[in-house]
Amino acid sequence: MILSVGQSHFELGDPAANLDHLRFLLDEAARQSADVLVLPELASSGYLFATPAEASAAAEEIPTGPASRLLAEWSRDERLVVCGICEKSGELLFNSAAVFASGAHLLTYRKLHLFNTEKAIFSPGALPPPLFAFQGFRFGLMICFDWFFPEVTRRLALEGAQVILHPANLVLPYCQAAMITRSIENRVFTATANRTGSERGVTFSGMSQVTGPKGELFFRASGDLRGVLSVEIDPARADDKWVTPANHLFDDRRPEFYTPD
Repeated sequence: MILSVGQSHFELGDPAANLDHLRFLLDEAARQSADVLVLPELASSGYLFATPAEASAAAEEIPTGPASRLLAEWSRDERLVVCGICEKSGELLFNSAAVFASGAHLLTYRKLHLFNTEKAIFSPGALPPPLFAFQGFRFGLMICFDWFFPEVTRRLALEGAQVILHPANLVLPYCQAAMITRSIENRVFTATANRTGSERGVTFSGMSQVTGPKGELFFRASGDLRGVLSVEIDPARADDKWVTPANHLFDDRRPEFYTPD
């Protein structure tokens, strides 16, 4: 399976320009024969909204909005894509990731853990991070700051996820390194698609990457790359939870001691 991440800058409040950025990344991924493509958080809209009204003007409904339709079309050739979308649902706004596979909308995940000023714009998600299947393999999904809470990745791993897909708009300096730990402590692949550029004085770090179940860093993009990077993986490697011949990652857990009295 070819697992790919796309990285680019995006334009705050300009969905039409962002469609062009997405087309560029989708074309690059197709040239690299991507089976699964992860694109950044809020790629359809930009990120640092000042007001809910500003976000609402750049939002779309999933799966009928223009970015949704573009992603669904790209996925028609037995491909899967996940992309961050500023979602409008009735009167509410969500920082969402939409998944399209084989030409259809598979699911939408709404970010659980809102970061900083996102709390003034978006409603938090009310459902756990999803587990879903594609081409016989199992995928989990989280968005950006969800990485800060190890319970998210652990839940997905316990449910059987082999690959964690992670759209992001990272500004803190340590997520990329921490995702190596998330891979090791859960023996899963992770694919983080981050953005570049700046908005309202906030600079995004780029450095999109894919990590492996034993902490492998298959690649890490530069901070300003605009393009797609890919690696061939076997997701089934994540089913091996033996750390040593005597230690099984999940069987050795003692959760009765993990919560305070």
